[in-house]
Amino acid sequence: MRQILQSLKTGATEVANVPVPATRRGQLLIKSSQTLISAGTERMLVDFGKAGWLEKARQQPDKVRMVLDKMMTDGLLPTLEAVFSKLEQPLPLGYCNVGTVVELGPGVTGFAVGERVVSNGKHADVVCVPVNLCARVPPEVPDEPAAFAVLGAIALQGIRLAGPTLGETVVVTGLGLIGLMAVQLLRAHGCRVLGLDFDRQKIDLARQFGAETVDLAGDHNPVAAVQMYSRGRGADAVIITASTSSNTPVHQAAQMCRKRGRIVLVGVTGLELSRADFYEKELTFQVSCSYGPGRYDPAYEEKGHDYPVGFVRWTEQRNLEAVLDMMADGRLDVRPLISHRFSIDEAIQAYALVSSPEPSLGILLSYPGLSIDAPSRTVSLGVKREPTPARARGVGVSVIGSGSYATARLIPAFKAAGARLRLTVSSAGVSAVSSGRKFGFDEATTDPERALSDADSSAVVIATRHDSHAAFVLRALGAGKHVFVEKPLCLTMDELVRIEAASRNLTAQGGAAPLLMVGFNRRFSPQVQRIAQLMRGDRTPKAFVLTVNAGSIPAEHWTQDSEVGGGRLIGEACHFIDLLRFLAGHTIAKWQVVGMKSSTRDTVALQLEFADGSIGTVHYFANGSKAFPKERLEVFSEGRTLQLDNFRKLTGFGWPRFKRMNLWRQDKGQEGCARAFLEAIVQGKDSPIPLEELVEVSRVSIEIAEDVH
Repeated sequence: MRQILQSLKTGATEVANVPVPATRRGQLLIKSSQTLISAGTERMLVDFGKAGWLEKARQQPDKVRMVLDKMMTDGLLPTLEAVFSKLEQPLPLGYCNVGTVVELGPGVTGFAVGERVVSNGKHADVVCVPVNLCARVPPEVPDEPAAFAVLGAIALQGIRLAGPTLGETVVVTGLGLIGLMAVQLLRAHGCRVLGLDFDRQKIDLARQFGAETVDLAGDHNPVAAVQMYSRGRGADAVIITASTSSNTPVHQAAQMCRKRGRIVLVGVTGLELSRADFYEKELTFQVSCSYGPGRYDPAYEEKGHDYPVGFVRWTEQRNLEAVLDMMADGRLDVRPLISHRFSIDEAIQAYALVSSPEPSLGILLSYPGLSIDAPSRTVSLGVKREPTPARARGVGVSVIGSGSYATARLIPAFKAAGARLRLTVSSAGVSAVSSGRKFGFDEATTDPERALSDADSSAVVIATRHDSHAAFVLRALGAGKHVFVEKPLCLTMDELVRIEAASRNLTAQGGAAPLLMVGFNRRFSPQVQRIAQLMRGDRTPKAFVLTVNAGSIPAEHWTQDSEVGGGRLIGEACHFIDLLRFLAGHTIAKWQVVGMKSSTRDTVALQLEFADGSIGTVHYFANGSKAFPKERLEVFSEGRTLQLDNFRKLTGFGWPRFKRMNLWRQDKGQEGCARAFLEAIVQGKDSPIPLEELVEVSRVSIEIAEDVH
């Protein structure tokens, strides 16, 4: 199918051929008929992509600070690689979509196949959208006007925050699409409306919709005009829908308002506020968040948990419904806002228009018919393949999951280790195409079964969200594939029991059983391998201190969700339990954990005791400075000490023939881990990490997480 993608690195816009997305739980698969280009938001994204490196940095100072912190701890080259990897990920454009439901995801109620719906879906032939971000289109509303519903909901949410009452005077600053719809919605609410803009065409439209106007391009004083229009009282409320870096709109809004007036920012402006402006009048200032309550709440948007109407009357979805109702009875007319129409195949011309000085307003994209079938969920990439190293020749690898870690670390590691890359899989399809092009995969698909049944894929790499790991591991083993799963192996004891049983049953059947391996890469780092070599033959108990400056992750992030990510102890701390298990060389006999009380429970001190008497402490802290090294390992044994700082500097104290082993760049062992897995397949060896250790580390990680929570 066709989808519009934009490069954050160059600003280039393309109509890409991507697979039809998979239908996910709680979501609707929608065949698009019309989408609307949101000129303000999408122009900013395109302009950002076209900007030079210095301008990009100037626009995102917070990101610059993050880059500098990472550079101090990880080094220059890994930091640059991470930045370039992020910028190389294409950005799907669009969020104003209308189309027809073609499939219902598991758990969806309230919608039926064949119904017309609006959603915040992208510019694409087919989109998959969570149910709470969709609303049914009334029969009276054609597809073209319906495409404006999302922008209408943004305008409506700003109005709800302003709380206007019948007869009040409201100023709308910025008469773009959202501003002009706000004018109509305010007029329908019984308000007196004054619109401000520099564009004569938009001013004329606002007057057509019943507003008085001020042409800011002229010599008119907008503050004086508001005073006159409000009979000398000042505006009751000002809604700012402009997009500018200037502080002027907010400053003028404060001057326009009466005492205790309300200002709501819907657009984008400078925010250097004057205390005097707000103090003397006791003004209220609020920033509106998109379409309404529920926005950016994973429980509402991703899991489909609606807010009770008795407590939250207007949500994202209910705001969409209200806007469509206004369209249906004629109180909101968006047809005069349509300035241009293009087909999806002409999208490049449409975006050239957006970036040009030529006047435009509502730009619609239409979508000719597309057949949705199994072949449409896979695309051939036609990438020229590089010669495969002999050590891995014949090992075809498909990767399920194309997220940030997979594309920045895991796939490059397998490519460098010599894997023959077959299929890359993602649920939406865009990241699969992007990673497929970049790394030389044969195909990109949204159908995991295509990878599991691929005869040329000897192995499957699983890099999806944590809650899907166990199911994919079991399916891949059942399909006879060698399995490399990014940590964690699973989230529950029940899943662990089933995986262990499946793996042992395959081994018991005789022959070459599929290998199972978890991406515990730290043990394969060259410096950790050197530590293990130095301690070889030392049978005395050892003491390990591992400090992990993990950094904070918001409670709403998916990794913190116990059902999806399992929490950080299962999802990441398992790495460090495995590292100490590897260095100790003996089973974990006992463990204790003390956790700091917090909403995320991800700052803990973990004590491990091993069967040979060795002890290890893992300090997994989420409350440290990002400028401090992320990982430090200290090993104490027989009057000697080894210290490893952030997988760059290894120093020996008291070792007669070892002083240091420093690397030019950080190496956490990702490539060594992938290479060991591939070589085990080629040479017919057992998994580089024995099943017993995988199960042991996974069990301890799950038990610790359960104890802390």
